[in-house]
Amino acid sequence: MKKIALTFIALTAGVFSFAQIEGKWKTIDDETGKAKSIVEITKKSDGKYYGKIVQLLAKPSHNTCIDCKGDRNGKPLIGLEIIRGLEKKGDEFTGGTIVNPKGGKEYKCTIKKDGDKLNVRGYVGFSLIGRTQTWHKVEG
Repeated sequence: MKKIALTFIALTAGVFSFAQIEGKWKTIDDETGKAKSIVEITKKSDGKYYGKIVQLLAKPSHNTCIDCKGDRNGKPLIGLEIIRGLEKKGDEFTGGTIVNPKGGKEYKCTIKKDGDKLNVRGYVGFSLIGRTQTWHKVEG
């Protein structure tokens, strides 16, 4: 009976962790193919997912978000919350926003997990009008 219970617990934990996006992810520039930063995604007490830059892998032209709007304007890139308010709906995370610190523009955001990769889509209006970056899981 213990083996059955342990197997059930292990399987249940596996199902719940399958589509989780929490953790550190290496961002890859979809235009150059080069690694840009490490973003850490966490789930906050409101049940939504947020992501902030924790490390820069390429030297930016500015160390702050000079073109960002609102509370992000002029903030250092390290620690900058670029993803806000994503909710898990089925096999994707959606309903939030992502900001491009390079130009300061904010987009609607949808993330789908594919193994140890995230397909991060930023778009305006409809999801068809946008672009997708593939981010890679960072272990540790």
